[in-house]
Amino acid sequence: MTEPQGCKPALPGRPGDRLAGKVALVTGIGAGIGRGIALMFAQQGARVLGCDIDGASAQATVDTAAAAGLALHSLHPLDLTQPAAVAGLVEQAVALHGGIDILVNAAAFGAFEWLEAMDYQSQWRKTLVGEVDIVFLACQAAWPHLRARGGGSVINFASANAHMALPLSPALAHCAGKGAVLAMSRQLAMEGGPFGIRVNTISPALVETAATRTPLDTMPGFKDQVLGKFMLKRLGQPEDIGWLAIYLASDESSWVTAADFAIDAGATAW
Repeated sequence: MTEPQGCKPALPGRPGDRLAGKVALVTGIGAGIGRGIALMFAQQGARVLGCDIDGASAQATVDTAAAAGLALHSLHPLDLTQPAAVAGLVEQAVALHGGIDILVNAAAFGAFEWLEAMDYQSQWRKTLVGEVDIVFLACQAAWPHLRARGGGSVINFASANAHMALPLSPALAHCAGKGAVLAMSRQLAMEGGPFGIRVNTISPALVETAATRTPLDTMPGFKDQVLGKFMLKRLGQPEDIGWLAIYLASDESSWVTAADFAIDAGATAW
């Protein structure tokens, strides 16, 4: 949607300087949590390079940032399952900004189907590639540049589904993928510790995005089931996740690593 002439677009978050001087690489900026984090990081003074496989959506995020005078660039369309493409993304960040301080692995693909109906190649394997492999590839490509900066922050996304099963949700492959990200991130935190590289995970419950609107709108009883697990009776918003990501990316969290943060309205507490 085109903004009215002379009006700045509405943005999540608010301006600040908590990430001033930092370079952030954010995947999946075209929509949802990735888009919100990219825009909120830029508002907090970070120089952001993003990517998305959906070129039109990524460009819309870049245009929104540009209209607000924010430093956000993107490579798109970009397929994070291709090692050469991931290496090129990291090289572009270094070429543009001289290095990397923050990596946010927000991009993901997940197929939702019950066990007996799930296709091995197109759903199970594709989900593990889209939720685990792309995190591995981005971390591996960014790692030497984080080391060269004397450390940095990696933020990966697990999920409430890494901790619990939700009735009515056919999330088998998604649960497996996010559980793997949770375990992998702990190992990465150990490997990164001697170099000052911090690795943490965020585990959201259901956040209202374009991707989650379909089950919310079409699966009878699903929204009530989700909200029934929440102590705070509303769906999450990308901005809810963005504030935590800002903290984990900033020097405020310089003694925080190998931690998993539940942003889930209390869903996993009972």
